[in-house]
Amino acid sequence: MRKAVKTKTLWSAELLCLLFACLLSISAVAQQLSNSRRANQRYQSAMQALQQGRWDQAANYLEQAIQADDNFAEAHQGLGDLYRRNKQYQKAAAHYNKVLQLKPHLTAMTWFGLGESLLLTGEYQDALQALQEYEHRAAGTSPQRKISSKYIQDCLFSIDFFRNKEAQRTHSGQPVNLGPGINTAEDEYFPKLTADGRQMIFTRKVNQQESFFEAWQTDPETEQSLQTEGLQQTDWSESRLLEGEINTAHYNEGAHCISPDGKFLYFTGCNRPGGMGSCDIYVSRRSGDRWGTPRNLGSNINTPGWEAQPALSADGRSLYFVSNRSGGIGGYDIWKSDLLENGEWGPAENLGPAINTAFDESAPFIHADNKTLYFTSNGWPGFGDKDIFWSTLDSLGQWQQPVNMGFPVNDHTEQSSWSVSMNGAEGFFSSRSSGGKGGLDIYRVVLPADQRPAHVAYLKGLVVDGESGEPIPEAAVRITELERATSSYFAVTDQDDGTFLAPLVFGSQYALHIDHPDYLFHSGNYSLQDAIARTDGFEITILLHRIKVGHSEILENIFFATGEYALLDESTTELNKLYEFLHANPRVRAEISGHTDNTGSEHSNQILSEKRAGVVRDYLINLGISSARIESRGYGQHAPIASNQTEEGRRLNRRTEFRIIGN
Repeated sequence: MRKAVKTKTLWSAELLCLLFACLLSISAVAQQLSNSRRANQRYQSAMQALQQGRWDQAANYLEQAIQADDNFAEAHQGLGDLYRRNKQYQKAAAHYNKVLQLKPHLTAMTWFGLGESLLLTGEYQDALQALQEYEHRAAGTSPQRKISSKYIQDCLFSIDFFRNKEAQRTHSGQPVNLGPGINTAEDEYFPKLTADGRQMIFTRKVNQQESFFEAWQTDPETEQSLQTEGLQQTDWSESRLLEGEINTAHYNEGAHCISPDGKFLYFTGCNRPGGMGSCDIYVSRRSGDRWGTPRNLGSNINTPGWEAQPALSADGRSLYFVSNRSGGIGGYDIWKSDLLENGEWGPAENLGPAINTAFDESAPFIHADNKTLYFTSNGWPGFGDKDIFWSTLDSLGQWQQPVNMGFPVNDHTEQSSWSVSMNGAEGFFSSRSSGGKGGLDIYRVVLPADQRPAHVAYLKGLVVDGESGEPIPEAAVRITELERATSSYFAVTDQDDGTFLAPLVFGSQYALHIDHPDYLFHSGNYSLQDAIARTDGFEITILLHRIKVGHSEILENIFFATGEYALLDESTTELNKLYEFLHANPRVRAEISGHTDNTGSEHSNQILSEKRAGVVRDYLINLGISSARIESRGYGQHAPIASNQTEEGRRLNRRTEFRIIGN
């Protein structure tokens, strides 16, 4: 069965087959390889077991062969290959070194096997020498030359990194194991968090069966929950299986991403009925505590090949994933699909050579800033096996040269399935590093400033009826970046509980608009331009009021210069929203009212408020709204909604309002 998470070393089974073919070709004269009859017999038995794919039995026979004759170089070579196949690299290196003592010219592959084994145990200088010796001895057209050249790049990269003490000091802090609530003796990987960081969904593999588990943060002050001994993070609840219709008893589910609001799970399902290939990408929606029936994402995403490991952008408009479909650059590449107007996913595009190599790229994660991509690769120079890299989009929309996350996030073992908190401060990933609970464990690491993506806050809202307090489902939520008048988020409130969750990248000012056909629209403003006053999120309850006479809304995104009444460009989004509402509700008559604080004279404030209300009315009339439907009135400083004794109070009092006076 094909798995949702595919792991392999660069040499894989193909290189072993080449070497085993060499060993098998001389097995017919095995009695001449050793002076011990028993050793030769066991060697022949091992070769037969290899032909039948019985790897463990072959290793047992080879062990018996070297017990009978410790100078049996061919048996040591075979054991080295088998231990290397099982990722027991230290044992493999010991047998390869024995071969070089006994028969240094047996095969050039001894040097290759030794070089790879040393690389994947972090012995970079010795690995470099072995690999260079292999390239000196191997035929120029040897298929392993491509891989050995890549391994040499890894050695040179690692040696240079550890020589550069300054680079080491500026890299990430010590990774912290998330502890027994999440990690077990089994493999845990693909940690994905909701935007507020309170829920984690991850994959666990038990008896080759992959399933989804979830856990919750029990103590948000994570730094206080670190034990000084063992560096265990204990602020996660005991994990449990996801409830609903995602996990199955007979198929593998894993390698997933979760929407920021925690309501949609995109995941990899393998060999499921009705699938299009060995592994496909599906989506499921959560209702209450249960996940619904998964839906296949269709032929623009899935093919007869292998598609897996989806990564959804925070705005829900782009889906990154891994595929071995035709048209790629390497074995496994990262692809991207954008959401179409009809709600379906468009044709997928390869991210190209800026990201993908001739080897394998996997486990993409696009940060909520929508321009920082993290992924796993064994093609870009690294520390051996799979490392985590990151790349950013430039101003022209081009991906920049990927950067290795460096030690201690990456080391000579396998790292994969990276994700980063919304605020960019923390990374979560899987690693086989020593000191874990067993297999792949999930770790947390604090990122240095130069590796952090843009700080992104979340806006978590509950939309309710202003009179009954009942949640309003499927109200349209739109967030617009005001300076460029571009939409940065669009969704509808949850059909069950009326909630939504949206990302807000720091450095901009945003307008929030919430619409429902039965209600007066809501206007909100969130200024995230102050780099000092940063927050991880806003949690708000929004009251929508029925379209009735007397109901009003403060137009939070109408802007004027101080003491002026000319509309600023940033007001366009709000004015157009007001026009849309009046156009959709032709019976509504409205008053536009202007208000000031008490700064300056009462007379000047009255005149200013009247002119500000008037220019808003004029704008709407110019767009085609009948003048008979709109009145404008200035209230000056006489209708404050806050104290004029503070700057914040005065800011609130300087406002433009919209009030229904007829319907």
